[in-house]
Amino acid sequence: MTELRRHAEQIYGEAIRRALPDVAVREALRDFRPGPGRTLLVSVGKAAWRMASAALEAVSVDGGLVVTKYGHSQGPLPGLEILEAGHPVADAASFAASERALELVRGLGEEDDLLFLLSGGGSALFEASDLSLAEFQDINRRLLSCGADIQEVNRVRKRLSNVKGGRFGAACAPARVFSVVLSDVLGDRLDMIASGPAAVDGSTLEETLAVAEKYGLELSPQARALLARPLPAALSHVESRICGSVSQLCQTAAEVCRGLGYEARVLTDRAAGEARETGENLARTLLREREAGKPLALILGGETVVRITGKGKGGRNQELALAAAPVLAGTEGTALFSVGSDGTDGPTDAAGGYVDGGTRDRLRALGMEVPAVLAENDSYHALKKIGGLIVTGPTGTNVNDLSVGLYRPPAMP
Repeated sequence: MTELRRHAEQIYGEAIRRALPDVAVREALRDFRPGPGRTLLVSVGKAAWRMASAALEAVSVDGGLVVTKYGHSQGPLPGLEILEAGHPVADAASFAASERALELVRGLGEEDDLLFLLSGGGSALFEASDLSLAEFQDINRRLLSCGADIQEVNRVRKRLSNVKGGRFGAACAPARVFSVVLSDVLGDRLDMIASGPAAVDGSTLEETLAVAEKYGLELSPQARALLARPLPAALSHVESRICGSVSQLCQTAAEVCRGLGYEARVLTDRAAGEARETGENLARTLLREREAGKPLALILGGETVVRITGKGKGGRNQELALAAAPVLAGTEGTALFSVGSDGTDGPTDAAGGYVDGGTRDRLRALGMEVPAVLAENDSYHALKKIGGLIVTGPTGTNVNDLSVGLYRPPAMP
């Protein structure tokens, strides 16, 4: 393993470790003052199990539910029902879990409390709709594959949903809702995180219809009627706390980089746009800035999108990293990695990808050209062949993605 690869592992490993929700959840719950009635817990998202586990150490609950992605549960939790469901597209288990949550909170009274723990991935995992599952899945797949950004996707999903856009929060009334949120949305907007099940929506119907028109979505009359339904205008019984975000992920990465001797710069914690373009641009910036001749780390946080043009396998972080390989080709002392903080990148078992100045030529030696691989969206198999996959397994957190370009002068010890 090269020194740059070792440094990459230290950087993303420590950044993710410090983004785990345990401490943050317990800190947020210092402000939780349950009333004399029942206290129930509902935890939703890719970090749901870990958030619920942390909450049980701080609060006594009378039952509840955990809804997380397949493979993200880490075992039983006392008094809680644990359900796993589909991501990034809702499946039958998502619908069933959401109906179970609605059943659980039905009948809560003024003296009762709901502790609602929310993390990224909830937009797919926590879902119920008057549309058929097949129609709902089809609309989601088209949104996810057409290049729509996550905010555009969520605008449509929440208005088709019976639990998004504040509707789950409304269903809990008159009970008090204390919501602890691990943010995977740029800017930490509560109405966008997991499509805001317990937050008043900040978008308009006109904005939602504009998304449908922009991407040419063909919607049935029933779907259009659901989009037009009003969302809750106020949720005075809901109190929310943000307990973690991508800005924290980036700042931790910068601290680790400095400890390794790099000059570290956080370029943005709101990176968006297409994964390929982001990877290319980060690599070009790294080559331009390395002229100073000192060890350098350039850091991006955020969430890019992939435009589907082929039938391969990969994820946005793998595609971002691979797109940087031709730019870095032939340079010494350069590397770039991109990783999802939740440990899963797209429909793969990898968290992201790592490339360096020799990646392009190693792939060429195997008869693979990067542009062709990207056209087929097959970054997973290409990176796997040369040991460029980053595999962490499910981490228990979800605060967007971390991308870092590294330069270390080859002559340095």
